[in-house]
Amino acid sequence: MNLELFFNPKSVAIVGASHTPGKIGYAILDDLLKGNFKGNVYPVNPDTTPILNKAVYPSVKAIPSEIDLAIIAVPAVAVPKVLEECVRKKINGVIIISGGFSEIGEEGKKLEEKCKKIIKGKKTRVIGPNCIGIFDPSTDLDTLFLTEERMGRPKKGSIAFISQSGAVGSTILDWLSGEHIGISKFISYGNAMDINEADLLEYLANDITTNVIAVYLEGIKSDGRSFIETLKKTVRKKPVVVLKAGKTEKGSKAAVSHTASLAGDAIIYSAVFNQFGAIEASDWTELFDFCKAFSMQPLPKGNNLLIVTDGGGFGVLATDEAERQGIKLEEPSKTIKKVLSKNLPSYVSLHNPIDLTGDVTAERYNVVMENCIKQYDGIIAIVLFQVPLLEETIVDRLVEMKKYGKPILCCASGGTFTEKLSDRLEANGIPVYPTPERAVKSFSAMIKYSRVV
Repeated sequence: MNLELFFNPKSVAIVGASHTPGKIGYAILDDLLKGNFKGNVYPVNPDTTPILNKAVYPSVKAIPSEIDLAIIAVPAVAVPKVLEECVRKKINGVIIISGGFSEIGEEGKKLEEKCKKIIKGKKTRVIGPNCIGIFDPSTDLDTLFLTEERMGRPKKGSIAFISQSGAVGSTILDWLSGEHIGISKFISYGNAMDINEADLLEYLANDITTNVIAVYLEGIKSDGRSFIETLKKTVRKKPVVVLKAGKTEKGSKAAVSHTASLAGDAIIYSAVFNQFGAIEASDWTELFDFCKAFSMQPLPKGNNLLIVTDGGGFGVLATDEAERQGIKLEEPSKTIKKVLSKNLPSYVSLHNPIDLTGDVTAERYNVVMENCIKQYDGIIAIVLFQVPLLEETIVDRLVEMKKYGKPILCCASGGTFTEKLSDRLEANGIPVYPTPERAVKSFSAMIKYSRVV
């Protein structure tokens, strides 16, 4: 199945484009026109008065050109008729933004089944209903009806994000924008009456702009066996990090009324993820902590980690988390300790973690990392940028360590100055975490995935 036309259409029809600012159909059209989308845009509304200086068509049938993608934002009861017109128009990609289907009960379920029958055996494929659709920063396709003033759009990156929930998806997009984390694609797929998570995983597994796939999942919409087979194939190509919602009894019931998802047994889901190589996150912070590490750094070849710090307490916290995660913290070899002792003050702790203390310099970090890297599978550098003698060249020293092809993660916590240097590190491919625990958990996720591939 080729879903490319959903992300790179040459022409888009917006059915339900509104003349009224604030309405969903107005916002979708406004966002597309404000952005750099290079395709043709055709508003559709029975009232053919121009909207935002664009000619308006009474139906998709009236549009004189071929249409690659239709975005439907009309009341649920009107969707089947519009969908029939899209099929007759030979529009192969349709995104149904409208809610009011199986997530609301029996009447909505009947409407959804009617829509399924309309596309059965046809070339028309559907994302939705009850979704916010797609955001692709590489093609500037933006079907989100939340304005950029209220919800930021992440920059280009290599993390694809699939979300069953539009609300969760939009909130995380805004958060990612604020965190300066880039994405390759975002897809909200809602009730998944047609295209489901298995279809999207299969597409993203072969997408050249995507290096890692993040998934917010309430319950699988695809056949269980199909999902497992697709997951197995996908994780052999790229990391898949999953945040599973609806794990409690009440959460599961909430999922049914949200996207008509039967959330299922949390233990079964976790077992499936673990068995077939997906990395499960416990919350959305972990979801993108892990994805950030995967998207920026190579995988470790083992689980022997070096922790180097200029703050002893942070080193202790990192050690505790490494112990909880089952990560090996091997002592530096006698040979390495001899070299380090000649080049570092006598009060520096040469155990693991190596504590360089508060009068640290960039050169001390460099001495430790350059001499220890061969013994270890990766390094977590805990850097408190606030200490007085530490030069900003520490950023360059950390970036230079990438030449060894081993994962280098950084922990840095602080205010404006720390944020400035952290941004420089991440711009050069070194992920930075505000707590030692988050850095260690991210390294642990990389270890788990390295055992799969």
